[in-house]
Amino acid sequence: MLGVPLQIGPVHLESNLLLAPIAGWCDLAWRVTVRSLGGVGLACTDLLSPQGLLRGSAASLDIARTNDFDRPIGMQLYGSDPSVMADGAKWAADHGATVVDINMGCPVDKVTKKDGGSKLMCHIPGAVAIAEAVRTALPASVPLTAKMRLGWDEQAYEAGCACELAVRLAQVGVAMVTVHGRTTEQRFKGDCRHEGIRRVVEAVGEATGSPASGGVPVVGNGDVRSAEDCIAMMRATGCAGVMIGRGAFARPWVFREAWGLQRSIAEGAPLPGDLEPSEAEKIGIARAYFERMREYRDDRYALHKFRQKISWLGKSINGGHCRALKEGVRNAPNPEEIHAALDAWLAGAPEPAPTG
Repeated sequence: MLGVPLQIGPVHLESNLLLAPIAGWCDLAWRVTVRSLGGVGLACTDLLSPQGLLRGSAASLDIARTNDFDRPIGMQLYGSDPSVMADGAKWAADHGATVVDINMGCPVDKVTKKDGGSKLMCHIPGAVAIAEAVRTALPASVPLTAKMRLGWDEQAYEAGCACELAVRLAQVGVAMVTVHGRTTEQRFKGDCRHEGIRRVVEAVGEATGSPASGGVPVVGNGDVRSAEDCIAMMRATGCAGVMIGRGAFARPWVFREAWGLQRSIAEGAPLPGDLEPSEAEKIGIARAYFERMREYRDDRYALHKFRQKISWLGKSINGGHCRALKEGVRNAPNPEEIHAALDAWLAGAPEPAPTG
């Protein structure tokens, strides 16, 4: 499936690469920034509470905010009540969702303690019932997908929990399954387990057929930080596509690199040249992201988030050696000083002397 765009039910994507839903990162400004760099087939919102959407909660509505450039868009719901999830899915479809996704993989306590996220994997019949209710509520034009892990713990992994759940979801109309290659107990520790994702790929393929012939595609997720990681994931697992989350924090252009490399390999063409932006372009990407946060939200939000995220964004600037830039951004009291810090770095301002 190298270089083959994904099809999710009736929805055709331009690539087989997806921007993952990650709490605190996937606001509209980030999605648009990553999309603008190329290679993204589908981007997903942060986790959405269906109750929040239905109540008109300002926080939920902000997470679900989208625009014309933010297409195709997946809206991810979390929860454990089939009827509430179904109503939330209808809301999402009515408000621009191209795809609706059910979160069955979040390991965070505040989600799992409410029986949502990866806790759904502990009761497969209940998870399938939620999927059935949501699929029934959605119009045929809006496919349903699900994102899961390899199971709650090692015992569940060895028992093939993820394989069973993925197959049963496909049987009730889920059009794509994404698998993060760790259990809930692992959270983000240890290495992504390609062999676990491969098991799910094989189980779903046996039950529904190859994606090339209309079967349900399985997407791999975990530890993809470069184009080479993407190729390794696809070759080791046989997955039809790759979802990237944390790997894009420092390198949001990873999607165009990975898609370019896939296409070159698939077509037997010369490998693409260096697709990494110049240092000036990286500063431009950071600046554009900051300005989008101001445009889509406000200055206070943009300042707070940009100060938080400059540590990640700075990992790819000057090989991660940009202390003056990071300190300038963190100490900036207003947007003008943010831009001054970016300008100073571009102008080659020296690193400040240690203080204290």
